[in-house]
Amino acid sequence: MAAAMGEIEDKLAELTQTFRSGITKSVAWRKNQLRALIELLQDNEDKIFKALHQDLGKHPVETYRDEIGLIKKSAKYALSCLDKWMAPKKRRLPLLFFPASGEVVSEPFGVVLICSAWNFPINLALEPLIGAIAAGNTVMLKPSELAVECASFLAETIPLYLDCKAIKVTNGGVDVCEQLLQQKWNKIFFTGSPRVGSIVMSAAAKHLTPVTLELGGKCPAILDTLSSPLDIKVTVKRIIGGKFASCNGQVCIGVDYILVEKKFSAALIESLKTTIKKFYGENPKDSKSISRIINEYHFERLRKLLEDPLVADAIVHGGLLDKENLFIEPTILLDPPLDAEIMTEEIFGPILPIITLNNIQESIEFINSRPKPLVIYAFTKDEAFKKQIVSGTSSGSLIFNDTLVQQLCDVLPFGGVGQSGIGRYHGHYSFETFSHEKAIMRRSFFLELEPRYPPWNDFKMKFLRLAYDFDYFNLLLLLLGLKR
Repeated sequence: MAAAMGEIEDKLAELTQTFRSGITKSVAWRKNQLRALIELLQDNEDKIFKALHQDLGKHPVETYRDEIGLIKKSAKYALSCLDKWMAPKKRRLPLLFFPASGEVVSEPFGVVLICSAWNFPINLALEPLIGAIAAGNTVMLKPSELAVECASFLAETIPLYLDCKAIKVTNGGVDVCEQLLQQKWNKIFFTGSPRVGSIVMSAAAKHLTPVTLELGGKCPAILDTLSSPLDIKVTVKRIIGGKFASCNGQVCIGVDYILVEKKFSAALIESLKTTIKKFYGENPKDSKSISRIINEYHFERLRKLLEDPLVADAIVHGGLLDKENLFIEPTILLDPPLDAEIMTEEIFGPILPIITLNNIQESIEFINSRPKPLVIYAFTKDEAFKKQIVSGTSSGSLIFNDTLVQQLCDVLPFGGVGQSGIGRYHGHYSFETFSHEKAIMRRSFFLELEPRYPPWNDFKMKFLRLAYDFDYFNLLLLLLGLKR
């Protein structure tokens, strides 16, 4: 049920009051909330399986891999590291300031807004929530209204486990989002499209609110020459897994298109077809291991991409559409027009273009001629080529010889660059994202450096020059009158 403006303001007022009470700053409160979140997931697995099947047709194994298991892992990791993350970080100060000490203390921003996406409606709601809780904030969580069952589950279940005065869920459509963005928050965390991300950033700018934007883009997979049949087999499985086996291509870090040398394209297509058949059978429509498209709007959006005559001519596998069941068969394209919408906009669905090049080295220029992607996947054993990709491209992340696995690694930051996003999270990076690092310096009244004050003279200029060079020996000589 959508929230009214008055209800939103009341929730915000209570969140503000709770934060000001100081309760969320204690390590005990933070740990209790993380434990409760783990308990929520353990107690409600079947409900989550059912909700994700109703919203997206996800199989329980896929749901556990991408949603429940991943979030439990993240929450347990945060719980185990929280004391270390919260501890003040001592900093060594220059001798010039003696006696003095310095440290950096992480403090919560305050009241934060988290807006999550529909493709991983549990994961993308709770992963940033873990960081916000660990950092000691109060939270307003806005799930995507497109994943109806999951949004309802979160709204009904979170208050039963977590502190309902500090963590609230607000459901609703675009109107509710607009109302939320009119409020003043201490931090906004948004996951979604670049188009909506720009709206969020504009609204945040009115209050000078810091934002983290987890967006998307066209993530390429570079496929270099691989001589070993085993390497080729593993590569194809990982590309298929990175495209169709996670929400049927409706994933921001999914493989958007493949770059390969022309002479290898035919063999690649045959390997892709074989693996698709192995994963989903002769008729993928009957498979229970492949997700459905979220709704009719996105189904029609994908249909229009494929109905472009020049794109339709590029189909070499798949292309079956079933609107009644919101199903689109895994589809492979060979060299669709580069100016077609399918090659200029993020696909976000089960359509995989293959773009052929004369030389795989051209892939770097191809990628650099387009907006910076959220991730680049590169399959190669060539160490020199790897170095070229690392130094010659810019992306949120760069993964060699695999797909999607970076999201499982708590010690690596997850986030975009340029049009693919602002900021990062996961593990300690989530804690940092929802924290302000406050510098603290403690000095004594003992030892006063008079050259820092007027009236100015040549001696003070000499002192300052040596001081900024940390030239303590000559400073001492100057103070003793032994240096001119």
